This record gives sequence, C-alpha cells and structure tokens, in this order.
Amino acid sequence: MSKQYDPSPFNRRRFLQSMAAMGLLTGVQGLFPAFAWNQTGNPEAPRRREGDTDIIDITIERQEIEIAGGTAEAITMNGTVPGPIIRLQEGRNAVLRVHNKLAESTSIHWHGILLPFEMDGVPGVTFPGIAPGETFEARFPVKQSGTYWYHSHTGLQEQLGQYGALVIDPAEAVPKTPAYDRDYSVVLSDWTFEDPDDVFRKLKVAEGYYNYQKRTVGDFFQDVADKGWSKARMERGMWGQMRMSARDMLDVTGATYTYLINGLGPEGNWTGLFNAGERVRLRVINASAMSFFDVRIPGLKMTVIEADGQPVEPVAVDEFRIGVAETYDVIVEPEGEQAYTLVAEAMDRSGMGRATLAPQAGMAAEVPELRPVPERGLSDMGMGMDHMAMDGDSMEGDSMNDSGMEGDGMDHGSMSGGQGHDGWPLAGRNIGHAPDKHGPGAAMVAMNPQYRLDDPGVGLQGTDHKVLVYNDLRARRPYPDRREPEREIELHLTGNMERYMWSFDGDKFSEVDSPIQFGRDERLRLIMVNDTMMDHPIHLHGMWMELENRHGEYRPRKHTIVMKPGEMLSARITPDAPGYWFFHCHLLYHMKAGMARVVQVA
Repeated sequence: MSKQYDPSPFNRRRFLQSMAAMGLLTGVQGLFPAFAWNQTGNPEAPRRREGDTDIIDITIERQEIEIAGGTAEAITMNGTVPGPIIRLQEGRNAVLRVHNKLAESTSIHWHGILLPFEMDGVPGVTFPGIAPGETFEARFPVKQSGTYWYHSHTGLQEQLGQYGALVIDPAEAVPKTPAYDRDYSVVLSDWTFEDPDDVFRKLKVAEGYYNYQKRTVGDFFQDVADKGWSKARMERGMWGQMRMSARDMLDVTGATYTYLINGLGPEGNWTGLFNAGERVRLRVINASAMSFFDVRIPGLKMTVIEADGQPVEPVAVDEFRIGVAETYDVIVEPEGEQAYTLVAEAMDRSGMGRATLAPQAGMAAEVPELRPVPERGLSDMGMGMDHMAMDGDSMEGDSMNDSGMEGDGMDHGSMSGGQGHDGWPLAGRNIGHAPDKHGPGAAMVAMNPQYRLDDPGVGLQGTDHKVLVYNDLRARRPYPDRREPEREIELHLTGNMERYMWSFDGDKFSEVDSPIQFGRDERLRLIMVNDTMMDHPIHLHGMWMELENRHGEYRPRKHTIVMKPGEMLSARITPDAPGYWFFHCHLLYHMKAGMARVVQVA
C-alpha cells in the first residue's frame, strides 16, 4: 500500500489547520471530487431500462486514488470509493452485471436484499466467486424498498474500498413516511493505509495492538477513590484474568483508521446542500470494516424513519449508535442560512468522521471536540462480578456483584436472565453453556446475560439528550407471519481476545462440519447470548430477523442486530427462501477469525 499521509487520529488542531487552507478554496467546487457536491452523496450508477428490468454495470478494479489526504491503491467500483449508488425500483427486475478487472477473484454481496441464494454473492457458500476477467450477472425480482448497501465478501477486499450504497424506491408511497425535499446517502467507513492482512496479523500477535488509550496506574487510584479498595481491586482482577482492558471497545482504532463520510476524510468535509425550510432525508449506512459510530448533528433533531431499510414509527433523537452493516434513515429540518456539522464519532472516541449540511458550498460549522474515552464496567456487561466465569472458572476472591451485595450461592451451569421485563419472551429463561464452557474458543461466559434493548451502550449511558435504543424501534406494520415460534435455536457468541479467536458456541467456521438447519416456512425463535466483552453486529443473509423488543407484533425487522456484551436477545424468523445462507459477525476481522456459520433452509 502506498502511503503519503500520517493517519494519526483526527483532532481539532488538524481541523483548524485544514480549514485555514480550505478558506482559499471557498466556492471553487472543481478542486474537489465531483461526488463531494452531488445531491445524493455519490454518483448513481447508470441504469438502463428494458421493459420491466433495470440493468446496471459495475466494474471492479484496483486504482491509485487520492483518499484521506494520501495516495493509495484501492479497490474501486466504477472508479470511486465508495462505489456508485445502485438505485432500483420495487416491483421491477434487476440485472446487476459485475465485471472483475482485478488480478484475483472477487464477489459482491447485496446486503439485506431478499433474492435467490445463488445470487447472494458469498464465495464458497452460494457461488464460486468471480474469477479475474469474468462477468457475473445477479438477476432477481426486487421485492422490497429502502436503504441497503453492497460490498465484497472475498477476503479483506471490503477494507480496501469495495462497498457502496444501494437504494430501492418503493412501488408506491410508504404510509407515514414524512415528506422530504432532499435525499442524501451518507456512507460511513474506515480507511487504513496498512495492508489489511497486516492489520489482521497484528491483531493475532498482540491483543489490543491498536488500543492507544489503555488505563494507567493513575486511573486505578482514581477507581479506589471513587469505588473503594475492595471493589476497585476486584474489577481490575476481572480484567486481568480476561487479559483485556476496560477500554477495549474497538479492535482497530483511530491509531490506524481515518474515518470517511462518502469517501472523504474529516478535512475533505463532504457537504450536503439545502435551502432554508427544506426537509432533508439522510440515508446513513455504516459500511466500515470494524467501526461503530455515534452519529449526531449538534443543533438539529433527527427523526428516525427507517432501520435496515424497513419503515419504523418516527422517533425523534439527538444521537444514535450505528453498528457495522446497519442503516438508519433520518429526516432533519435545518434552519436559516447556517451550516451544521454531522459528526460520526468512533465508539472508543479515537477519532471521528465529519461532514456538513449547509445552504452553500464551502460553509462549515464548529466541529465538537472528541468526548472523553469511555470505559466498560460491570453494568456494561449487564451483570455483577459473581455472574461471570472466565476460562471455565468463576472469579476467585471476594464475591461481590455490581450492586455491592455480598455472596454468590448460584448454580453456574445455567442461569436465568432478563428479570424485570415481563413482556419479554426470555424473562426468567435458563441459559445453559457447554460443559467445557465452550472450550478454548471462549475466554469467558456470561452466567447471567441481561436484557439490554433499552441500553444505548457504553459511553452513551446517562447523557443529557435522547439517544436511540432498540426499544424505540416499532415497525409500522406487523410482519405477515403472526404465528408463535414452533422451535427455538440458541447460539452463543464466543471469543478469546488474547488469541484473537472468534466463534459461535466456541467453534470457528473452519471447525464446523454441518450447517445450522432451518425448515422452510417453519416459525423459529433465534436466541443469541453474547459471552464476550465486545459488541458484535450479527448479520443473517436472505431473510429478516424480527427483533423481540417491547412492541409485540410490531417487532422491527432487521438484517443486522448489534449485541452488547453480556446481552441475551431473541428474534423471530420465517425462513421462506430455500438454499444456503451465510450467518456471521459483520466485524470483518471477526468473521475472518471464525465467527461465522452457514444456515441451510431445507
């Protein structure tokens, strides 16, 4: 990878320096990439219509491009990073012709799209991949509308720029959708000038390699002052046994990443234009490889109208966290002649992406400082000290849970979680673990996993403004299949951070001999338990997961569900598409390390 840029985390000094330089360029749009000023964020791929079919060509190749202040060999689609917006129409047929001009095999997965499994784009699962010089045609009827995206499912190509927005216009007006005047796609991503294979190797060699924000001795003594010696010592003992830091939130951080919005770094300042009084729709897509973002626009409320492409009852928020592969559509109503900063702050506060909404090109608003580095505690695990087991053993030493109550006296073979949520189908449910606590692939297990759909996540609890939580998401229409589940499947998210092993039920993808079996058209309840200290965005290809939150039959439909540490949740599924479907953590390096399975709908 060529490199002409210092990818140190974005900070206020660098921003002010860059803005001083950019002041000389105000209004000279020709000096910026054309897509930086395009009303839809990036160019749309040319679409040819033949009868009831839309035909779009996508060419994949390696090109040397200017990105994030430097020059790099990236994988482009139709010459850009991100790739062009693919725009389709519900009720029509799509033919997406993918031309591979790379020297290696490639693929494109149409994320969140319901289609025949042979068109899904996962090499080794649904097709062999697209060989160099070959063209693959994905043909399918378009049966949905909303905001989605597309990306490579081959190796680590996604980290090199192979991703883009996919927008499907509805066949008819979607009820309760607020009117809007402008429509922008906002593609969030993370860029590194390192070779992605080197990034993965470093993660395997040294836990926390990219974590430059670790705790110090001074932090420990502050804990003693705040919590007392006994509790501070036990908490540090817990982290020591797991060989992790309470500040291990993102495996790859702003130490190597520059955070992009529509392909531009913070200094590039992608700008979406508006006229006073207009309502602006922002289609926010997290197309990053490894980064969770906290998105806000200081001075503007955002009204969430879609989640993962599916309509939800409008909910007004000041901020939302978006996991890798999720999408949220929001409406904003900027006022007057002022500019507004759109902030996409990395969850661990190691950097941010930054863009602007403004009535004129070249305008900018104040960019907020990065907020203090958050730190995981017992509440972020959804449990107390006595509710954990690490490396097959319960914590030694004093037995005290997060509320300060002494004593243990519990059966660590299976525990019930989710107390206090009577409408939740898993309330009081016994959760079991394998006799060996899922083996060497699991450094710990959550003995009392909790309901966390009302929790905004680490770093966002206790804020003085409204942050979106999963409990806020209410579908506008019930899912057509209203049957109760006939069968339940329980899966545990497992990991060993020190060895950088990630898996389901302790088994890496390479160690599993047979697929998970779903019966066609059966009604399932999928139960997932996060036995790790990391957040994981879990993606199921080819079908919806109806998240069982507090809204009963108005469960929101998701293609990607973020699971917090120590969390247990459930989703209903009707597997109506036969074939083989990939099921995996959408953190790219976690998937490569083994956190993936295949589902067979038979």
